[in-house]
Amino acid sequence: MTEPTYGPPATLQDLVRAALAEDVGDGDRTTLWTVPPGVKVRARVVAREPLVIAGGEAFVEVFRQVAPMVTLRGPLADGTPLRAGDRIVEMEGSARGILTAERTALNFLAHLSGIATLTRRFVEAVEDTEAGITDTRKTTPGLRELEKGAVRAGGGVNHRMGLYDMVLVKENHIAAAGGLRKAVEAVRRENQEELLVEVEVARPGQVEPLEDLGVDRILLDNMTNEEMAWVVDQVQGWEPPRPVLEASGNMSLERVSQVARTGVDLISVGALTHSAPSVDMSLLLEGI
Repeated sequence: MTEPTYGPPATLQDLVRAALAEDVGDGDRTTLWTVPPGVKVRARVVAREPLVIAGGEAFVEVFRQVAPMVTLRGPLADGTPLRAGDRIVEMEGSARGILTAERTALNFLAHLSGIATLTRRFVEAVEDTEAGITDTRKTTPGLRELEKGAVRAGGGVNHRMGLYDMVLVKENHIAAAGGLRKAVEAVRRENQEELLVEVEVARPGQVEPLEDLGVDRILLDNMTNEEMAWVVDQVQGWEPPRPVLEASGNMSLERVSQVARTGVDLISVGALTHSAPSVDMSLLLEGI
């Protein structure tokens, strides 16, 4: 079978161009038919709820492609916390350009700010511990780089970007390879790039065989808090450097602080990218 080949990832310009194509198509009929050419306006984007900004670069790129002559003051830097009523960005220029760009620009900004806002809540929930909050590959196809950037804006850290930049040996890999040791030893033979190697385990008893395999991380999948605390205690007794311990599975805001107190190093939360709600913000015209 011929191995598939993949081209380079879409650039921000490509993503914005595709988003505008699906929204604007061959023209914004409403704006073209109701707003006379040459009308200039002032406008602002306002937060309707407390949030953390992310996606400013995509917002600006939408206006660069639709209405490059519109003057933007902002948006505020990614990672900026805001209260309800705070201004995110101010703009002045073509009414047609602003109204046509509005929805696509806000879609990027609200979605990515939603991820940053949820991430900040998780980070704050564990801030009195040593645990870090990290994301997963459960991202919107095509938007991974932007969504992982939003996680960073919220104070989280990124896990691997894809299948190419880190090894994560999961239960299906282990089954197909003929066992845990066979899977890990095969990785060690092939890993000329010296990528980080992580192994997923679902039961505390699966951890002990990893002590002499030299893995960099151990993923504790869907374990109870008591099981994770036991694993932490066991691994702390290993000769250094000990592997990083990552907790994963059913992580909620209500539970995450308890998980952090088991002593794990990282807590991965798929919900940061696959379930974060878009935040509420509005674009308002201020003057003509």
